[in-house]
Order: sequence, then C-alpha cells, then structure tokens
Amino acid sequence: MNFLEERIAKDGIVKPGNVLKVDSFLNHQMDIALMNEIGKEFHRRFADCPITKVLTIEASGIAIAYPVANEFGVPMVFAKKSKSINIDGEMYVAEVESFTHQNKNQVVVSKKFLGPEDHVLIIDDFLANGCALQGLISIVEAAGATVEGLGIAVEKGFQIGGRVIRNLGYRLESLAIVDAMDPETGTITFREQN
Repeated sequence: MNFLEERIAKDGIVKPGNVLKVDSFLNHQMDIALMNEIGKEFHRRFADCPITKVLTIEASGIAIAYPVANEFGVPMVFAKKSKSINIDGEMYVAEVESFTHQNKNQVVVSKKFLGPEDHVLIIDDFLANGCALQGLISIVEAAGATVEGLGIAVEKGFQIGGRVIRNLGYRLESLAIVDAMDPETGTITFREQN
C-alpha cells in the first residue's frame, strides 16, 4: 500500500452510492504534508515529460495541482466553472459533468494561459466517469497544446473513467485506484499497482 492508500484506508469513509469521503484530509480540510507528498509523487512519475503547465479544474483539483506545479516549477492553470466579469478576452470552453455533484458545468480557460507551445499535465482529485478529464483534454487540444499525461489522486476503478481515458491513448497515473467499496463494512479494496 502506498502513502495515499494508507491514508484513505485509515480516514476515508465509504457512503452508499459509490461515494468515498476523503474530506478530512484531501478535498475540504487538507493535510498539507500529504498534499506535498502527492506533488512529489506526481513529479516523480512524470519527470520524463517536458511539462510547461499544470491544468486542473476548480475547486478540489486546485489543492492537488498546486504542489505538483510547485515541484515542476511551472504555472498552474485552473478551469473556472463559470465566466466571471474579471475574465476577459477569448476563452476555451468545455462542458463537464460532475459525478459527485450530479450536474453539468461549462468550464473556461482564458486563451492567454494555454497555447501550442505548452506541454500540459492535467491533475485532478477524483476520477469516476472521466467527464471532467475529457473536458480538460478538449481544452488542451483546442489550444493546440500537448497533453503529456493525467494525474489523479483517487481513481474509482469500478467506474468507466480510467478505462475510457486509457483507451483514448493517454498516459494516466492514479495514486490510488479503488476497485471496490462496501458501505456496510466500510472496507475499501485497492488495485495492485507497480
């Protein structure tokens, strides 16, 4: 078991409806030392890539992507879920559906922050059905940039997202892949990884 799997096994809470609550350390209250370890681990896994930008989606992805961008020494860009009055100029837009929130959002990234010269590492906290990642991939491709890889803190391996993204030919690295969860017993089964 790696450091994130150990923390999920210790403090994660399994709820009915395939919900894994990790809000005490990952996506509401954050364990900063854990976030820094996540940043180091993604840097180690993608050290062979010429990363120039780290891209994520607000809000939970920001906490994961920040230490990753810090490790690479590159800017972090996050897709906003709504256009506010302080976003000016042209934007890349994608529609994404959230498994957790059961809704669809248009996400936007200003065209001045992504371009054809960029080599992008996409980072997010959870992967369930893959809709958010596909939206971020479409933004990177619309910019003419290169998707170097995708890093996920927690992948729900029993849902289709990981398979869809890998079948599209993208390099996907998940720190913890949950293959099964039982809300009655609270048990979490992790996929063996190298």
